[in-house]
Formats: sequence, structure tokens, C-alpha cells
Amino acid sequence: MTFRLLRLHSCPIYEQLLLEEALLRSSSDNWCIVNTGSTPAIVMGISGKKEELVDCGKAALAGIPLIKRFSGGGTVIVDENTLFITFISQKQMHDFPAYPEPIMKWTEEIYRDVFKHPDFRLRENDYVFGDRKFGGNAQYIKKDRWLHHTSFLWDYSPEKMQYLLHPKKTPPYRAGRSHEEFLCKLCELFDDRQHLIDRFIEEIEKRFPLERTSLEEALLLNNEDARRSTSFIPLHTFTLDGSTSH
Repeated sequence: MTFRLLRLHSCPIYEQLLLEEALLRSSSDNWCIVNTGSTPAIVMGISGKKEELVDCGKAALAGIPLIKRFSGGGTVIVDENTLFITFISQKQMHDFPAYPEPIMKWTEEIYRDVFKHPDFRLRENDYVFGDRKFGGNAQYIKKDRWLHHTSFLWDYSPEKMQYLLHPKKTPPYRAGRSHEEFLCKLCELFDDRQHLIDRFIEEIEKRFPLERTSLEEALLLNNEDARRSTSFIPLHTFTLDGSTSH
């Protein structure tokens, strides 16, 4: 089984999500996409409700866009300090069933060998060190293919976290903690982001043949007629009398 490796630098997350959706729907190849950094944005799962998850007023004043991705998962705010890694794969290429938990376990094994940290583990669909989260996941599973997308916190801004509301449904291990108490940063444990990415790519190469692919080559596989669910969501709702609400 070969994975096509696509290495991106500062690709806006909206553009990355559009590309991921296109490769999931239009390509039959297996892909591993690594992107370091994005322009600031809030990304919400396909079933998310902005009124429950985002402080729309604050985000609008800050000029931070809201994106609804095509996959499930929680709500995150991303910026130049976010690291994104995505796997897209044919189902028949693996010996585990294509359901959320087995896919998560498969990725956990890979990342355990990358981080080599005694407190690393998968906890209620999050990657954590101990009881502090540093990686959130989103998945999409279709008839013959699946996608697993992770947003890793290399670093984060506590100020930007204020644009996210405390969701009604949270994993029990969060135990009501604020963002600052609940999250941790990879930069606190690893000295160099590029070195960590190199370790990840080396680990993938130990397991699968890698075919390095350019963005231009990947874009050629984009089928303009394929269904697209990734979209920008307005932070304000306009009423019939011309006023706005969040």
C-alpha cells in the first residue's frame, strides 16, 4: 500500500479542507497531507451550531472567519501555530474495519511512535499527554474510503480561544476545565516543529511506501463536479428588518 505524501506550508485551512474533500471523493489513491499553519479561522464540524459553539460577536469584530467542514468532529480555532495531518485511504487497504474507533486506534499507534512520550495516548477521541489535550480529530467514512484529519496545537493563543464557547457536550475527562487548564502545547515538549514533522514522515516511511506529490499534481485530481460540503458560514444572521443577530 502506497501513500501519496502532500506537504503544504501555510495553506489556509479552507483551501486544505476543499482539497481533502476533493481527494476523498474524486481520487482512488491513499493520501497523507501535512500542513504547517493557516491564516486564523474557526472550523466547525458538519453538524455544529454556531450559536452554541462560537462567540460570533467577538469573532466577527476580530475578523476571524467561520468554516463548516464536510466531516464531523468538534470546533477548533486554527492559526499559523496549528499543525494539520490528514490520512485519506481506501478501506480495503487495511486489515481493520473502517469504523471510527479502529481508525483512531490505527493512528494512535503511529503517533505513539512519533511522540515517544510516556503520557501520550488516545483519550475519548482526543490525543493527550496525561489529561491535557493537544490534538483533536475529525473523520469522514464513505462506501469505499475514509478520512482522518487531526489539528495539533504546536502553540496557541489564549486570547483567540475566547472566541470559542464552552460546548454543551464535552468529554468527561475535561471535567469542566477552561481551555487553558484543558489544553497543552507541543512546543512545550518538543524543541523544533520541523524536526517533529520529519519524525512523523520517517515513521510513515517505515510502515508504507511514500510517493511525494506536489500541490499542482494533487489539484489536477480535483473534480469540479464532485459534491462539496465545506463552506464559509456567516457569523451574523440578517433579519427582515435589516438588523443583525448572532
